[in-house]
Amino acid sequence: MKIAISSSGKDLDSLMDPRFGRCAYFLIVETGDMSFEVFNNENAALGGGAGIQSAQFVASKGAKAVITGDCGPNAVRTLSAAGVELFVGQAGTVKKAIEKYKRGELRSTTDPNVADHYGMGGSEPMDDTPSQGFGGDPGIGDRPGIGRGMGMGRGMGRGMGMGRGMGAGMGKSGSEGLSQTGSVVLSREQEMTALKEQAKKLANTMEEIQAKIKNIEKG
Repeated sequence: MKIAISSSGKDLDSLMDPRFGRCAYFLIVETGDMSFEVFNNENAALGGGAGIQSAQFVASKGAKAVITGDCGPNAVRTLSAAGVELFVGQAGTVKKAIEKYKRGELRSTTDPNVADHYGMGGSEPMDDTPSQGFGGDPGIGDRPGIGRGMGMGRGMGRGMGMGRGMGAGMGKSGSEGLSQTGSVVLSREQEMTALKEQAKKLANTMEEIQAKIKNIEKG
């Protein structure tokens, strides 16, 4: 069975890229023998529709499942229509994600865990990963925060903050559930779920980093 993983590198030991639509690479892994293909994500620079195009791409490569960090509504709908199973909120290495999948430790979803068009601000195109900052204040990675509406709702974005401007962020949104950028704002319950997923991802990432540090020290 083929599984698509959003990756920051070109091999199984690479850390996952939390962004689906605008990840750096897609690794299409055959779970039977762990052979894989690497594809540059040419949709990363799109002004819009990156999630849809990426979903169509991995489906065209025969992937029956996707493992990633964040996935917006448009990409979720496209994957669902193509019969591709989706697993979000994951972090760590590509190999670890595959192993967790094979052990049955991952739970699929048909719901997005971020809103459409997250991460569209800033000089470098991103998908669902705005930087930290309230009401548009600059955040980690020199990314401006997203959206300052007139209401008191808060849109929640997240990421890893590891050298690519993928910091967590919260911007105040409009009273109609839309920010000034037109992005859909997550509900309070969705925001809480997003925060919990982020905490999980950060814990997994720290675990991977500590393991690599120990390996380097031993070597």
